[in-house]
Amino acid sequence: MDLEAFLEHLNSGKPVPGGSEAHQFMHGVSQEALRLTAEINGSYHTPEELRRLFSQLIGAPVDETFGLFPPFYTDCGKNIHIGSHVFINMGCKFQDQGGIFIGDGALIGHNVVLATLNHAMSPKDRGSMIPAPIHIGNHVWIGSNATILPGVTIGDGAIVAAGAVVTKDVPENTIVGGVPAKIIRHLSEEEINHAFEI
Repeated sequence: MDLEAFLEHLNSGKPVPGGSEAHQFMHGVSQEALRLTAEINGSYHTPEELRRLFSQLIGAPVDETFGLFPPFYTDCGKNIHIGSHVFINMGCKFQDQGGIFIGDGALIGHNVVLATLNHAMSPKDRGSMIPAPIHIGNHVWIGSNATILPGVTIGDGAIVAAGAVVTKDVPENTIVGGVPAKIIRHLSEEEINHAFEI
């Protein structure tokens, strides 16, 4: 199995049986991710150096507008897809085997967890994993310590309150919060269209 076949398997949504070829390949990918995140987190790097290291981690170039404050953690990295003007704050943990897609202008707060794998429900098959992608729309703001679970889509312009656990899709231009997260309110037209002048 190579990386292309591995990602194709994950992105198909098929289970990854414990001990399978895909599972073993996953462990190999994890070692590279651990090495690169250790380099990212181990000492000071300029923004340019961080973009270079993050590009190596995900296997694709990031836009020059991308920003990251380490530390950052992932056990895969190769299924992260980042738009422009994205900022990821300190302490985030991305479990991206199922695919993480982050739209333009998204802001990811401190200690956010994005998890794209579930384990099988059957105790006899608990070691098997089921991937499902997370899609984060354009101009989404995810507050500190929020957790986004597998298969969730967060619509454009939405806000996820600090500490929320998001188990279901979030409509665009809404604020969600709580455990599990529920809609608090919809953004007003004025809030959606307002822009500060500097």
